[in-house]
Amino acid sequence: MSVRTWYLVMAFMSFSKKGISAAELQRQLGHPKYDTVWRLMHRIREAMGKRDALYLLEGEIEFDEGYFEKATSKHVRLKRGRGSQRQVQVAVMAESTPLEDIRTGECSRQCRYFKMKVMPDHSAEAVTQLVRGNFDERCIVFSDRSTSYVDIADHVETHISETSDEKTTRTTLQWVHIAISNAKRTLLGIFHKIKGKYLQNYLNEFCYKLNRRYFGERLFDRLILAVAKAYW
Repeated sequence: MSVRTWYLVMAFMSFSKKGISAAELQRQLGHPKYDTVWRLMHRIREAMGKRDALYLLEGEIEFDEGYFEKATSKHVRLKRGRGSQRQVQVAVMAESTPLEDIRTGECSRQCRYFKMKVMPDHSAEAVTQLVRGNFDERCIVFSDRSTSYVDIADHVETHISETSDEKTTRTTLQWVHIAISNAKRTLLGIFHKIKGKYLQNYLNEFCYKLNRRYFGERLFDRLILAVAKAYW
C-alpha cells in the first residue's frame, strides 16, 4: 500500500474520538477492497497497543475485570451468566489519584492512564504476570477481594482489597468501571460484533485514544511515531 494510504487511514482513525468502522473508512477513501482497509486498521491498532505497552502504571492503581461480548456462531448453544461462551474476560487498570476539595472537603479521584488486557484465564498466575508486566513495583493497587488477586501484594508496595459492592464501584474502583462502561458502549455502537481474537486490537485503540484525550490535533503526529517505531 502507498504511504499516502497509510497516512490517510491514520488520519481518519485519529481525527475521530470514538472510532470509525472499516466499512465507513473504505467509503471515505474510495478504496476498492474492504479487506485491505480492515487489515491496515488492525496493523495500526497493534502499533497502538505496543506503544502503550512501553509504559508502566504508577502511583495508585485501580484494578478490576470486565466482561465483553464477542461474536459467536448461531449454532453454538450458549451458557448463561459469567461462564458464557459469548463473554471475554478483560483486565482493566487505571492510574487513579485521590483529590480533596479544600473548601467543601469533598473527595474525588482524577485518572491519568488506562490499560485493558484480554485474559485467557482468571488464575492467580495469569494475574501475577499481568501485574509484573504493567505495574511499577512501588505502586499501590486497589481491587476487590477476588481469590485470583491474592498474590498481587508480593509484587507491589501495597495491595488494598475491598468487598465488591455498589459503594466500591462508585468510589475505590470508580474510574475502572467508567472505562469499562464507555468501552462497551463504543465497541457496540461502532463495530457491533467483534471476534474474540481481534478484541484486544479494538481495546488497544480505545485505550490509546483515552490516554491521549487531551492531545487534540497532536494525536495524529503521535500516532505516526507509534506506527513508525520498531518494537523489539
